Amino acid sequence: MTDTPTDAPMSRPGEVAGWPKLVVTYRTTDGAIEPLLPPGLVAGDPVVTVGIYCVPILGEPEYGVSVKIPASWQGIEGLYNLGMGIDQEAAVFISGELNGQPKFLCDIRYFRLGDRVEARTIHQGYTFIEFEGDVTGTGPVSDDEIVEHEWWTKYSRAIGGVEKEYDFAPHVVDVSTTFIQRHVEELDGELRLLDSPWDPVARYLPIEEQLSARLVTHQPTARDITNAGPLDPDAFWPHADTIGGSRWPGERGGPKPA
Repeated sequence: MTDTPTDAPMSRPGEVAGWPKLVVTYRTTDGAIEPLLPPGLVAGDPVVTVGIYCVPILGEPEYGVSVKIPASWQGIEGLYNLGMGIDQEAAVFISGELNGQPKFLCDIRYFRLGDRVEARTIHQGYTFIEFEGDVTGTGPVSDDEIVEHEWWTKYSRAIGGVEKEYDFAPHVVDVSTTFIQRHVEELDGELRLLDSPWDPVARYLPIEEQLSARLVTHQPTARDITNAGPLDPDAFWPHADTIGGSRWPGERGGPKPA
């Protein structure tokens, strides 16, 4: 077992606040990212970021998983969120209604026991992401404040389903977060993507090479959610039909036929 450094974040036994986030990055197939982005967002390198976490929301723990791909909007680099699976129903609907955050209900198992770290995500009976690994030591921590931009899309198609009509035309939502890194631990482990029609990560973004796996603890200092501007509504239309609340391509709210 690795020694716990004296500067590692500590909390009361059983405390949920302050859990580190499991962050795994991997390189996917060249050209895989572009088709998943609405026109107007520009793809970055083919690197996928998977995050699994537990944070206190609405007075209780919320377990979550996110899949993000690099994209820039109007010259600003960031990450486009393809979907956030969480286990709190209340947070799913209000997040989508207000800000277009692509949340959906999901069962998540995530824990650390000694140096062992394991995670599993399940949606509609399908396990679609698994991770198993061990802590190998501490990693570098930035001394500077970090600013990250995350892109969501908010829109509402027209009542009655009129083709290419909207009640609220598509806009990009900029989630700008400023934070300080508190602690980072490196992991020796493996991320596995499993086939699922409801969460087609393995289909659209297969793993070519795993790049990193870490437990990251950070302290947010500011978070702003703003309307970053409109997207072309006609060009966006093929992206409007998604699987549930995610941004994975779908058909009438479900998976596309195989």
